[in-house]
Amino acid sequence: MHGRARRIGISTAILLLCTLLVSTLTSATKGPRPTGPLLMGGVAGDPGALQIVPTDAPARPPTAAERAWLDAGHVPGDTAARRDMAERALRDLRLLTRPDGAVTASWHSFWSNVWPRDGSWVAAAYTATGHPDDALLVLRHLAGLQRADGTWEARYTVEGIVPDRRRAQQDGSGWMPWAVWFWYVAQDPNAPATRAGLAELWPAVRAAADHVAGSLQRSGLPPAGPDYWETRTDQITLGTAAPLLAGLRASADLARRMGDPAATRWSAAASRLDTGIRTWFGAYGYQRTPSSSGGEDSAVTWLGPPFAGPDAKVDSAVRRTADRLTLPNGGVLPGLDWAGDPSTAWTPETASFALYDAASGHPAAAARRLDWLAAHRTAYGSLPEKVAADGTPASVAPLAWTGAAVLLALVATERALPAPAV
Repeated sequence: MHGRARRIGISTAILLLCTLLVSTLTSATKGPRPTGPLLMGGVAGDPGALQIVPTDAPARPPTAAERAWLDAGHVPGDTAARRDMAERALRDLRLLTRPDGAVTASWHSFWSNVWPRDGSWVAAAYTATGHPDDALLVLRHLAGLQRADGTWEARYTVEGIVPDRRRAQQDGSGWMPWAVWFWYVAQDPNAPATRAGLAELWPAVRAAADHVAGSLQRSGLPPAGPDYWETRTDQITLGTAAPLLAGLRASADLARRMGDPAATRWSAAASRLDTGIRTWFGAYGYQRTPSSSGGEDSAVTWLGPPFAGPDAKVDSAVRRTADRLTLPNGGVLPGLDWAGDPSTAWTPETASFALYDAASGHPAAAARRLDWLAAHRTAYGSLPEKVAADGTPASVAPLAWTGAAVLLALVATERALPAPAV
C-alpha cells in the first residue's frame, strides 16, 4: 500500500510539473492581446439618459443648450479642425459629467466608472475653458469619495461604490489637490464663491497632502503601488511619483495663500520627493522605474509644464521618450514595456505629450500631436481611447481623460498655463 501510494504521489507530482510547464510555455508564446474594434462612436442625450452612438454615426450640431454652454466659456483652437475637436470634446465631457459631478471615463461597460485621475483632469479642463462651476462640481464629488486616510480607490461606480478588489492607486492623492489648486488660481481669490469653494474642498486637500507627506520613505519616494497602467508592480513608478509631486507642491502653495502653517511641512515633503525623483529616477534618464531597465514611460511628461517648471534634463528625457514610444501610426504607447498590443497607440498618452510640448514652448511638436488626434477621431467627432495600427479608432469613444488633456493642450497653445511653485 505504501509503495503504491508513493508511486501515485510521484505520478501526480510529475503531472503537475508538466501542466505547469505547458501553462508557462503557452503564456510565454501567447503574447499581448490584440486591440479590439471600436465599440462606440460617441455619446448623445441629456445627462439623465445617455445613449451610445454607433461607430459610423455622423457628427451632429450642438443643441441649443450645448451651444449656450459653449458660448458661456471658451472653445480653444486656432484651426477649424482643432476648434471642432475642442468643441466636440467639451460636449462629450459635459455629457460624461453626471448631475452630481461624477465623471465617467466613457459610457460602455467598465468604462462607465469614475476614476479620480480622470475627474481631476476634467476639472482642470473645465477651469481652463471657462467653466469653473462645472469644475467645482467635479471636485466636490471627488472630495466626497476620499477615504479616511486621504487616498482614493482606483475607481468607483457612479453611485460611489467600489466595483472590485483592485488595489488603490496613489496618484489620486496628487491629481486631486493639483486640480483644486488649478481651479483656485484661475478664480478671483477674494470672491465669496471662491473662498466658499476652497473651504469646502480644503479638508480633502489637507488629508491627501498629509497622507503623501507621511508616506515618503527614506529614499524620498512613496511606496510601490499600481498607477495609470492599472497593473500590479513591486516598484515605485514615475506614473505615481510625478502626480504626487505636483499635488504636494499645489497643496503647499494653497496653504501659503491661505496662511496655513501646513505649507512649511508640505513644502519640505515636496522638496524631499523632488530630490528623490531626481536622484533615483534622474540617474537612469527618468524611466518608468528607478532602474536602468525601467523603460521609457509617457508619465515623464508630468514632470514638466504645466505640472512643474521647465527642466533641461526632463525635457531631454521627454524628447527621448517621445522618439522611443511614437508608433508608425503616429500615436504613442504608454511605455516601452507596455504589456498590451505594441502596435496600438493610446490617446491619453499622445495628448500628454501634446500638452507638455504646448506648455513647454514646443509649438510645432504640439501642433503635430494635436493634428494627429484631430485626424483620428470617430466619424461622430469623438476622441477614442486607442488608435489601431491601421489608423482606425479603437476601444471606446469618447474618453474623458483624452478629451481633458486635449483641451488643456489647446489652451496651452494660446496662453501659459499655471504650474505649482517649487
